[in-house]
Amino acid sequence: MSKKDTHQKDAEVNQAAGNGRRDFLRQSTLITALSLSPGVLLKAAEANIDDKFAAYFEKIPLSIEVNGLKHNLSVEPRVTLLDLVREQLALTGTKKGCDHGQCGACTVHVDGQRVLSCLTLAVAQQDKKITTIEGVSNGKNLHPLQEAFIKHDGFQCGYCTPGQVMSGIACIKEGHANTDDDIREYMSGNICRCGAYHNIVKAIAEVNKEGLQP
Repeated sequence: MSKKDTHQKDAEVNQAAGNGRRDFLRQSTLITALSLSPGVLLKAAEANIDDKFAAYFEKIPLSIEVNGLKHNLSVEPRVTLLDLVREQLALTGTKKGCDHGQCGACTVHVDGQRVLSCLTLAVAQQDKKITTIEGVSNGKNLHPLQEAFIKHDGFQCGYCTPGQVMSGIACIKEGHANTDDDIREYMSGNICRCGAYHNIVKAIAEVNKEGLQP
């Protein structure tokens, strides 16, 4: 191939590359322009929202009992039980940890069964009885498991403790606290980032052994 042919080939390659870059820039500019378009487009879209879709987010009545007190509330269908007790009822003992059902910090009891309140819709609890960590003690008298946690140093930072206690009470009631291995297995959904697991097991085992049923 002659030098002339080589230069011509190089020119064609460069031109093709230039066209590719120009096409990319044109497409990028178009995307940017669309993303920065005036809110008129958004307003037009909002005006066409289906009435049924909008109605989904309207508040609906909810009657539940929390720690022995009945509440007639108005909630959005998407609100979780965790957000309901914390934000509407100001029961902040129940903690929001991972908010994905992986740490157990939000554990509460629904009709005596432990549930992860961050994964539980409030509207699904119609006429049910909810117990949070604030509801397990009797006035200033702590629940036996709370006392055992203090006795055995079952907490450090304390953030996971409400969920640990709620889950531990349920673990005893379910009959899953007869051995240390059972306790570890049925408490495995409650994470303690401080690593107080050994003392948590001791606290639950002691309460179960003494027959101090919740």
